[in-house]
Amino acid sequence: MALMPKRVKWRKSQRGHIRGKASKGNTVCFGQYGLQCLAPGWITGRQIEAGRVAATHYLHREGKVYIRIFPHKPVSSKPLETRMGKGKGDPAYWVACVREGTVLFEIGGVEEGVARSALVRVSHKMPFRCRFVRRRYGL
Repeated sequence: MALMPKRVKWRKSQRGHIRGKASKGNTVCFGQYGLQCLAPGWITGRQIEAGRVAATHYLHREGKVYIRIFPHKPVSSKPLETRMGKGKGDPAYWVACVREGTVLFEIGGVEEGVARSALVRVSHKMPFRCRFVRRRYGL
């Protein structure tokens, strides 16, 4: 089942703008290796789930996969062959708004080569370019 919030205060939201680089959530915190996005955009709940499945399938239950993003934003769409007007459409799917530099996934408990291969598979499921990052222990 795709990720979505249990309940929300407002059913529909405006599209908004994604401006600037990420100042929070841009470092590896939970695992040793991470996948960092290089462009701003939206990631749907289905894309997040596809990335999680790809990583866990490759790791064969070794290590741990951390998902650092969650789709909080509803995206509405009107039905096909509907005339203009008649209000805004119903929520069709949920997205996570991601800024440039946000860490999307993290992996811990495995060697670097295995983690790199798993995160490359995850990056193929993402809608924009991503890069492999390592934890910095000097902080």
